[in-house]
Amino acid sequence: MFDNEQLLEVLEKMWTIRKFEEKAAELFTRGIVRGSLHTSVGQEAVAVGVNYALNKDDYIQTTHRGHGHVIAKGADIKIVMAELCGKATGYNKGKGGSMHVANLDMGILGANGIVGGGNPVATGAAFSAQYRGTKQVAVSFFGDGASNQGTFHESINLAAGWNLPIIYVNENNQFAISTPFKTVSKTKDIADRAIGYGIEGVIVDGMDFFDVYEKTAKAVEKARNGGGPTLLECKTYRFVPHSKADREVYRTKEEVNEWKKRCPIKQIEKLLIDNGTITEKAARELESKVKQNVLDATEYALNSPEPSLDELTKDVYFEVVE
Repeated sequence: MFDNEQLLEVLEKMWTIRKFEEKAAELFTRGIVRGSLHTSVGQEAVAVGVNYALNKDDYIQTTHRGHGHVIAKGADIKIVMAELCGKATGYNKGKGGSMHVANLDMGILGANGIVGGGNPVATGAAFSAQYRGTKQVAVSFFGDGASNQGTFHESINLAAGWNLPIIYVNENNQFAISTPFKTVSKTKDIADRAIGYGIEGVIVDGMDFFDVYEKTAKAVEKARNGGGPTLLECKTYRFVPHSKADREVYRTKEEVNEWKKRCPIKQIEKLLIDNGTITEKAARELESKVKQNVLDATEYALNSPEPSLDELTKDVYFEVVE
């Protein structure tokens, strides 16, 4: 299904997300990235696997933990980093920051700081695509905590009733901040909730790029051809705290280390080394190349201008013309 060149692209994309977020976390501790910051280290297979199955004009709606999603969709890391640093050269002119990166030209409807807040937006985009007959599909990323929000149920119910071209991608990283999903639901698998709306629910190994891609591609094909929504539950894990304010008292280091053994980046890297596509040395050179790209993006952001004062109210209000 994938040739070695494509797998190298997948590996580079996942490394880019990992190195970008590690650098962003460093900048946050230095007070350069303001507001809050939530990284998805460990969850790269979901972002890359899902987006690999999409067309350029398809839509994605992401979350407060969304840098990986927008980078996987094709966003320029220089411009994303500038946005995180509040610079005028960012995708939202420095006014969105980490939790609100958007670029409509790329189908990136934006991140959302409200838990579960993205599901209605993506559902609306799917309705728009259906109404216009464009064959586009929409993807809504959301976490396990968002699956207990009313917006989750209302959005899926509407999408199912109207047979909209949308895939709801649940990134179940096991914790809503510090709350284990099993303590707030008798439903073991979030995918089972699809039954109540008459749509298909699919469990995905969120640490396995191939499983993510294959099941997403199937759901995308179904949605694009009038088959309606699918709920994908990607069981994954974040290797890092929820945010810099998280002391991680709710899980053990042993648990984290067990999940790290299934690192999605290392899985692809091992496959390419084992089949002779690259050597260990070449793998490290690729990692270094990506790290330099991130450093270049950081320099671009740091050297970019701050938004001017006259930008304060631009792109904020909508002028009604009577």
